[in-house]
Amino acid sequence: MPKYVIERDIPAIGDATPEQIQAISQKSCSILRALGPDIQWLHSYVTGDKMYCVYIAPSEDLIREHASQGGFPANRISEVKEVVDPTSAEKPRRRVAA
Repeated sequence: MPKYVIERDIPAIGDATPEQIQAISQKSCSILRALGPDIQWLHSYVTGDKMYCVYIAPSEDLIREHASQGGFPANRISEVKEVVDPTSAEKPRRRVAA
């Protein structure tokens, strides 16, 4: 199943309190449960004014539906084509879906 990175513009998210992050996470998880097992949230990275969320889903449409129901921005959705890490420097390998 495809993996996606979702870029969300959320002003001052980096200054959110633990309680605010918990509330956002709970809302997201509630919507994910309602949408069913085809969409999974893996994790997110929070920066000053953005969140970068990693999801597994069959399509961008399902990710957009999650964002719409939650009132979350989904400013950019990019399908992951390859994962690169330090082991990528070792030897060529066959390309495997992310």
